Amino acid sequence: MRAAAARIGQLFLRRQFLVFVAGGLLSALVDIGLMQLLLGAGAAPLAAASAGFAAGLAVNYAFHARVTFAQLSRRDSLLRYLCVVAINYGLTLLMVALAQAWLAYPLAGKLASLPVVAANGFLLSKFWVFK
Repeated sequence: MRAAAARIGQLFLRRQFLVFVAGGLLSALVDIGLMQLLLGAGAAPLAAASAGFAAGLAVNYAFHARVTFAQLSRRDSLLRYLCVVAINYGLTLLMVALAQAWLAYPLAGKLASLPVVAANGFLLSKFWVFK
């Protein structure tokens, strides 16, 4: 009986992670799309990355609060989420700046940051933000 319960728990976590990734992909499309649009319009790389990050943030929180973790938005979860975002924002800017400095290609840093912030975001969201 415990083995069956453990398998069900693993399937739920796997499904939840896949839903989390789907929400992250949607957010990433918004994020990268806006960043590229702004870069094409002549915006500075860090400003473009920041605007994309903010747009992706709004999509990400709404998706994960309502779909991935099925929780209504609460002040405490929003504040914890914003702490995670601050960490992920710093990681994103660092990686974009490094890619700009080393490669003169900020999108490489943005793309490299996505799996890093996805893993960090899922773990912190699952066990802290939306617990």
